[in-house]
Amino acid sequence: MTGTDTAAPARPGALIGYARCSTVAQDTEIQRAALAGYGVPAGRVYVDEGFTGTSTGRPGLDQALAAVHSGDTLIVPRLDRFARSVPDARSLADLIISRGARLQIGPTVYDPADPFGKMFFNILASFAEFEVDIIRLRTIEGMARARQRGKLKGKQPKLNGQQRAH
Repeated sequence: MTGTDTAAPARPGALIGYARCSTVAQDTEIQRAALAGYGVPAGRVYVDEGFTGTSTGRPGLDQALAAVHSGDTLIVPRLDRFARSVPDARSLADLIISRGARLQIGPTVYDPADPFGKMFFNILASFAEFEVDIIRLRTIEGMARARQRGKLKGKQPKLNGQQRAH
């Protein structure tokens, strides 16, 4: 096997899924459907809602990682739902691999023993990190434009002038 393998895992083991959305207003329905399509039972899907990819404390991810044992496969629909930086992605992937488990990103199983698989994973992680950096830059630029137009005034005080005087 070279690069990545899109076939079913060669070893028997549990399929464990992880899905994440950044705000509670978003939902994970599309990610859950993708995981179901990869064969992950609904009861084996761990979810974080309202946690950004840069959050270090993600209880759903912690539970998913705790559920992973030798021979299992952790499946995430997209890498940007799993990690947002190259070091974070590498660290998580190394943890999964150290347990004798496999990491599947979408339909592709990551093979860390293969140099091409490792390179492919690092490239994907670089794109995920680039994406979050671009989003952050656009947000900062949008806030600066809104501030210039007087539309963004910051956090409003909880007390009005009369309440403060009292």
